[in-house]
Amino acid sequence: MAGDVNAQFATPLGDDSEENNDLDLVIGNGEPQRVGRFRYWLGERRWEWSDTVARMHGYEPGTVQPTSELLLQHKHPEDRPQVAEVLERVAQGGRFSSRHRIIDTSGQIRWVIVVGDRMFDDTGTVSGTAGFYIDVTDVLQSDVTAAVSEVAESRAVIEQAKGVLMAAYGIPADRAFDVLVWRSQETNVKVRTLAARFLAALSGGFSPDAVSLVDHTLLTLT
Repeated sequence: MAGDVNAQFATPLGDDSEENNDLDLVIGNGEPQRVGRFRYWLGERRWEWSDTVARMHGYEPGTVQPTSELLLQHKHPEDRPQVAEVLERVAQGGRFSSRHRIIDTSGQIRWVIVVGDRMFDDTGTVSGTAGFYIDVTDVLQSDVTAAVSEVAESRAVIEQAKGVLMAAYGIPADRAFDVLVWRSQETNVKVRTLAARFLAALSGGFSPDAVSLVDHTLLTLT
């Protein structure tokens, strides 16, 4: 383990896209903008960021010297206590993993996963911590967007089914929803799924007289 970590971080971090090492076996050859490397030297209490990690924080490579204080300043206020505990482990050369938010110099919030492991010197003594950042902001935003979209679609289907029941039985919206919930429990099927099946079963199933009544009512409303 010691040999692997030392070999991986024996050279300056620089541009992540130029490196091809053991990290790629873990996370694959992903977009350089999304994965960056860091290391922390215990003796010097010195941080090193790759170009990508610097850019994640909003800095052009080489324009800032990272410190523990600077790292904490960039953490989301709600996540700082958690990250402060992580930094304590880093200061002792310990392993860690954390998912938290950072705020870059432009004020943009990014979700990152940060994983670190011990570095060793030639004598086998722990010399620091090395690891990588993964920017997962886009992934999480996509998940949230998909979830919101699914909720909206479910609500639309349920509202349509409620509308049919309200018209058929002359009942208010809350009672129509109660009917759907009751049938959902009876059939052990989610309300959204039951509503979709109910609408599909009714599709094209209205008699000509029923359709004519709808047409007449719609066209004669004033």
